[in-house]
Amino acid sequence: MTAVDHAKVRASLQDGSYPRPQLLRQRWADLSGPWTFAIDDDHTGRASGWHTSTGFDRTIQVPFPPESAASGIGDPTPHSVFWYQREVTAAELAVAGHEPGRRLLLNFGAVDYRCEVWVDGIPVGGHTGGHTPFSLDVTHALADTETHSIVVRAHDDPRDVAQPRGKQDWQDEPHAIWYHRTSGIWQPVWLESVPPVAVRVLHWTTDLLRASVTARIVLSERPSAETPVEVELSFDGRRIARVATETSEPELEVTLQLPDVINGQGYHAMLWQPDRPSLIDATVMVGDDVVASYLGLRTVGVEGGQFMLNGEPCYLRSVLSQGYWPESHLAAPSAEALRREVELVKELGFNAARLHQKYEDPRLLFWADRLGLLLWGEAPAALSFNSTAVERTVAEWLAVVERDYSHPSIVAWVPLNESWGVQHIRDDRRMLEYARSLVALTRAIDLTRPVIGNDGWEQVDTDVVAIHDYEWSGDVIAERYRDQAAIDHLLDTVGPAGRPLVLTGDIAGKPVMLTEFGGISFDTSDRRDAWGYSVATSPEDFAARVGALLDAVRASRVLAGFCYTQLTDTLQETNGLLNADRTPKLPAEQIRTIITGHAAVLVQQIASGELASDLDDKEVMKGARR
Repeated sequence: MTAVDHAKVRASLQDGSYPRPQLLRQRWADLSGPWTFAIDDDHTGRASGWHTSTGFDRTIQVPFPPESAASGIGDPTPHSVFWYQREVTAAELAVAGHEPGRRLLLNFGAVDYRCEVWVDGIPVGGHTGGHTPFSLDVTHALADTETHSIVVRAHDDPRDVAQPRGKQDWQDEPHAIWYHRTSGIWQPVWLESVPPVAVRVLHWTTDLLRASVTARIVLSERPSAETPVEVELSFDGRRIARVATETSEPELEVTLQLPDVINGQGYHAMLWQPDRPSLIDATVMVGDDVVASYLGLRTVGVEGGQFMLNGEPCYLRSVLSQGYWPESHLAAPSAEALRREVELVKELGFNAARLHQKYEDPRLLFWADRLGLLLWGEAPAALSFNSTAVERTVAEWLAVVERDYSHPSIVAWVPLNESWGVQHIRDDRRMLEYARSLVALTRAIDLTRPVIGNDGWEQVDTDVVAIHDYEWSGDVIAERYRDQAAIDHLLDTVGPAGRPLVLTGDIAGKPVMLTEFGGISFDTSDRRDAWGYSVATSPEDFAARVGALLDAVRASRVLAGFCYTQLTDTLQETNGLLNADRTPKLPAEQIRTIITGHAAVLVQQIASGELASDLDDKEVMKGARR
């Protein structure tokens, strides 16, 4: 099949179910659903030959972690070794497009934290890193049988704080700001069949000044002879560029010129931005392998104290998103839930989200690309500092930067947050150099995005001065961030958390943003352990408190954006704008009015009784416009 034949597959219009949305193959077999399952607390399974098992005594719904109710196991108590088993039928191999002469790939979105895999009793490989994808060629292990057995052993030590774990608790029960664990298989598992020489990595880099797009293509192996390569780009179904070449190398770059598009009347219509998230469809053919992809034409950067998108200042209205669901923990309850999460953020008036302490499911990134939501990609922290924690964190971070490099929605990288895992960075040079190296490594492989060097305080070589401040008073926030003199005072002393804001690096001309604030608890569930940085006692009080903070932030003549804490309640943290089930604590349009700048009018109307807190959306908007 030629690339032209395949061009009808528009990756930008996919339904959001494919686990790797920017490297899409038409034929694949989803292995989600029931697997047999066992917990191996004694660590005897391997010696007992469990890898040859054709079934365990319990059933789990993959890809939900066993700690979650959605898995059917629902056991949040600490365990460290989990076994999974599933039969794969000949019909499923056919769905994946497998036939003689091709290679069968077993793909995992993420398994927390390390795993070993067997097919028909034969070891086929493993992986370390609880948030990163991996792919195993299992062709050699397939027995001459009608069905094939996949067995996975996952090991996730609940006490190991040198693992990049983010908000996963190392204690038995969630405490403070940490939550239930997410162990084992927690992102999709799927099969696909490929020719021996296949596309393994596909990156897109756009250069608006030179009117070009470059595809970096990494192959599964070196071709044995010159192999044809074809790359085609289309917009709204119309071909805009095509290059045909050959390669005998395992990695190549192909540059496509777009002078008629970039320099013509269609320039602005093709740029990717939140209010018009235009996507370019792509088809890449290397020999017999054909994949569909997409990209966005956009630039991001910092200049003159502003965050810049496509060469123009862009004020970020961002919300902290932890991507945690009560029923499924860090795993999304469904592919549809990921789309809805993006829709909710935009409906509430935000144009951006900071993905906090979690590498998100790529399917959420697809919907951010498709619907137009700016994202900050942040690493889940290890909570100790030693060589093991450094090695693990760097490995996962680089793997995720590679995984997410081409998503236009990702506009900033955050390798560290609030000195987590580098608690003594101010006094311990090892920690300082580690933070500096994370920033440098990120820039070494991606110069197209700003890097925030330790979001919150004690920042190192940062591109954005990112400040966390949970002061509850709008008046104090307004005074603290009023103008450049006020910001300079903060920088010259200590920040709101009692720590210096910047340790090293030139911050002249860098944007200043309030990247965590708010945190107002308004508990609608009567939790005994409900917690926030301040507490609202009623819908009216909640609206007034949030509104006062947002008005104060917007009044600043210096801040280039903000990130409100947070989108949803998360277990004991009841400081979301939404409840944990994603229902709004105030009518959605009322929240939107507060976020986008009509808070003062709205709060005054609520306080005077002119506008009830439980009015429907149309009535709220009508009142806000008076």
